Amino acid sequence: MWEDFFEQMQKGDFRSLARCISFVENETPGYEKMLLQLPANDTPVIGITGPPGAGKSTMVDALLHEMVKAGKKVAVLCVDPSSPFNLGALLGDRIRMSSWYNTPEVFIRSLATRGSLGGLHPKIVEITELCKAASFDYILIETVGVGQSEIEIAGLADVTVVVMVPEAGDEVQTMKAGLMEIADIFVVNKSDRPEADLFVKNLRLMLAPAFQRNQEIPIVKTEATAAKGIASLWEHIQTHLQSSSTHEKKSWLLAERAWQLIQSRRMRDVSKASLKNAIEKAQQKKDFNLYRFVSEL
Repeated sequence: MWEDFFEQMQKGDFRSLARCISFVENETPGYEKMLLQLPANDTPVIGITGPPGAGKSTMVDALLHEMVKAGKKVAVLCVDPSSPFNLGALLGDRIRMSSWYNTPEVFIRSLATRGSLGGLHPKIVEITELCKAASFDYILIETVGVGQSEIEIAGLADVTVVVMVPEAGDEVQTMKAGLMEIADIFVVNKSDRPEADLFVKNLRLMLAPAFQRNQEIPIVKTEATAAKGIASLWEHIQTHLQSSSTHEKKSWLLAERAWQLIQSRRMRDVSKASLKNAIEKAQQKKDFNLYRFVSEL
């Protein structure tokens, strides 16, 4: 069933790629055999993350203009938040990036988190590998607006761009969110707003003593809605992808992806719906204890 789509996907057919992604998302029988056929590929993965409202979708849209102008073929995976009750999502990025849907160099797929923490989709590793096999020059992944510890994108992307805004809170809050550790490039978006220069200055002062790296972390000021600073950001991304530090962390990236795959396989037979039904039955007993319930599972 999947063989014909898989073959066409490798030739760059977007519809076949979309079908293959749906096979993986829905765990259609045979999808694991399809994944075993994926060839080795080093297509660069660019992660765009940051707090809600920082302008990540607008940033991706502006970056696409630079990449397409440079003659690049790009896949964009946009992860949207989903309801914890019905797992549905408002796929808002489809609205913001609607101008690209008839562009032959750009493939866009919106994905819901389906309750997954970390700002990503539970099958994001597999879907990313599928896109790598479809002859793209770059893969862009935009995460859900992240909070504390929701930083899985660092284990998936070859370069992680953290987008912030001047009034997103003080810089200590930035450290608490764990974004300092994962950022390869900082972007201060909406930099036309008051306090932007002070925010950049304080951010740079915090980076210097606290996080020693071989290379200084770039801080790029942008106005994504006006496409200001986007060319500079694109240059920094390319520079980082060509640096030795990217190659050094490749094994860590692969280890993180392998860990995520192993974790998802071990949790395959556990669903929230079945847990909810089991808990409802267990709650009928007066001595219900959540920890005892879990240990008995």
